[in-house]
Amino acid sequence: MNSPSRPGDSAAARRSLEALALGDAFGERWFPLFRPPRQAYAEVRARRTPHEPVWHWTDDTALALALQRVLDEYGHVEQDRLALYFALAFDADQARGYGHGMHVLLPELLTSPADWRTLAPGLFEGGSLGNGAAMRVAPLGARFHADLGLAAGQAVLSAVVTHAHPEGVAGAVAVAVAAALSVRGEFTLEAVAEHTPQGAVRDGVLRAAQVPFATDPWKSADLLGNGSRIRADDTVPFALWTAARHPGDLETALWATAEGFGDVDTTCAITAGVVGAVTGVEGVPAEWRLRREPLG
Repeated sequence: MNSPSRPGDSAAARRSLEALALGDAFGERWFPLFRPPRQAYAEVRARRTPHEPVWHWTDDTALALALQRVLDEYGHVEQDRLALYFALAFDADQARGYGHGMHVLLPELLTSPADWRTLAPGLFEGGSLGNGAAMRVAPLGARFHADLGLAAGQAVLSAVVTHAHPEGVAGAVAVAVAAALSVRGEFTLEAVAEHTPQGAVRDGVLRAAQVPFATDPWKSADLLGNGSRIRADDTVPFALWTAARHPGDLETALWATAEGFGDVDTTCAITAGVVGAVTGVEGVPAEWRLRREPLG
């Protein structure tokens, strides 16, 4: 696949990245590690800002930063370098919440990054169909928003380094296209589905398009999935639904996404990366921005 002929919109990419990290750190607050489920439900319903002075982000942001670094350096997805940067991010802090597959794959890529070509397809007998490629890719879509085909193609290249299963790839394509469409002012779930490969993720996005925005987010999550199965098709449709429900309001979008619970750091990261590609993080409460762990 040819490299992009233009550098892309780095400002849009940075807006998306900052928002993705905020969504990731905000969503992480609602896991049982930090507050019991009953307390979390009550606080989300009451829109009570998490009290922790520092909101740490997870592997969602760590890998988004690695992807951003490659794009800043090369202007396109250079896969062997991306594999190395993913491995370096993992090696720097393995306690960021990486899934089992990444604990298997990324240490191997630290010394032999080009081996992703054989190792990634071997995960889970056909490659991972998890949500990891989708959770990190919104800034890429924002960067290449001028060319939806390019955004989708670069998303594929970024995904297969770790998530070789077609559904893992499709999740990344759907999120990248959503972020690109968001920057273009053309974001609809139907438009995302048009550019998403056939399969369970695309079917889920089409189902999401049929869920009225008047539906309570918790009910939408019941219908679409909330990421609790850690699959792209169980994660991406709901996250994009809340993004489409609140396209110009990052704070409201994050509260709505949190109501779905499940893999809430990842759903919030995806939603925020799409919405924030336009809004940035300036519209959220100042204390949220101060509490989120810096990106460095």
